[in-house]
Amino acid sequence: MTGIHLLGSLYLMPDGRGAVRMEDLYDTGIDDLWSAITDPVRLARWLAEVTGDLTLGGTVHARFTSGWDGPGRIDVCEPPHRLLATMEPGTPDETVIEAVLTAAGDKTRLVVEERGLPADSYFHHGAGWQAHVEDLAAHVAGRPPAPWRERWQELAPAYRALT
Repeated sequence: MTGIHLLGSLYLMPDGRGAVRMEDLYDTGIDDLWSAITDPVRLARWLAEVTGDLTLGGTVHARFTSGWDGPGRIDVCEPPHRLLATMEPGTPDETVIEAVLTAAGDKTRLVVEERGLPADSYFHHGAGWQAHVEDLAAHVAGRPPAPWRERWQELAPAYRALT
């Protein structure tokens, strides 16, 4: 774990479910970063293939680079500042993913949270989300993403230590 810089934190919610919070500063403007997290073509380059009704209230299907595959719903869309989606809505595995973007000069701060995760394994999601946001940084910089699973395996022990 030497030399691993964690971008995220983990916490338990009042209902006992887990949550992951990632925060990073990207070397691009807010409109470009918003495009990277909402344009299906760009999203597929670093996070997931997303199809369906990509409008407020719309139902989507996502296939993440991590292997997760399932339904979602767009609950909040406030360009270029906030996006909130419920994944696996109406099921016991329901989670909420929220992205908040803030301009910071010519850069953009992104905070991503996923809430409602199983408390016994939410550290896995911490490692996964860090690998995803690092892939977003690579995408914005014009580089290909890293091998997702390898990076996840490298980060998982450090996130487990946070629990």
